[in-house]
Amino acid sequence: MADIDYSQLLKDMLAAMKQSFTNDWNDAQPYAKAELNSFVDNIKLINKLKSDGKITEEKAKLYLEMQKGSMRIVLLTIDGLTILAVENAINAALDVVRNTVNTAIGWTIL
Repeated sequence: MADIDYSQLLKDMLAAMKQSFTNDWNDAQPYAKAELNSFVDNIKLINKLKSDGKITEEKAKLYLEMQKGSMRIVLLTIDGLTILAVENAINAALDVVRNTVNTAIGWTIL
């Protein structure tokens, strides 16, 4: 397994969300930052659990799907954000790190 620069993952994901939200970024930023921090922490945990042989690829995927759902719910509480805007922002954030994470972990979990 390759090393992952988790702080760079977070920066890249935040930049992608900021670009996606454009006019709503000031309202979304504190929520997005908290949710993406949690998401990156979960990637870190999955990476450790995999190296310890304590998680399967299927469970890792389910775990991240639950995290995405949580992120979606939190971001939808912000006035003015639509489901489409939230989905686009989440997808943009995941798109910029998908290859890095999947390659480093050795599974297709994003």
